[in-house]
Amino acid sequence: MSLRLGDDAPNFKAKTSLGEIDFYEYLGDSWGVLFSHPADYTPVCTTELGKTAGLKDEFAKRNVKVAALSVDSVESHKLWINDINETQNVEVTFPKTLLFVLCLSSVPIKK
Repeated sequence: MSLRLGDDAPNFKAKTSLGEIDFYEYLGDSWGVLFSHPADYTPVCTTELGKTAGLKDEFAKRNVKVAALSVDSVESHKLWINDINETQNVEVTFPKTLLFVLCLSSVPIKK
């Protein structure tokens, strides 16, 4: 299965820093931005997610929810969020408003 710009992303359920989610339920009627990162704690990814957290209100104005994924564990993601907050001088908040990090290894892949 391949995805191209403009395609609908397939639905999935995954364990995240917010608990288990259903992607379509999380999005609701919002637009979605799904970041994919090779691993937690990579410098560029940390700054990208920090900047995204800083733009929380701008995303909310546009009815957009953001998610990020990598291959690391949920526990690693939670520690990484603390690192993002500290190094980027932001407060990543997660009450289903802006950003969660999901564990890619918990997402079933269909071929």
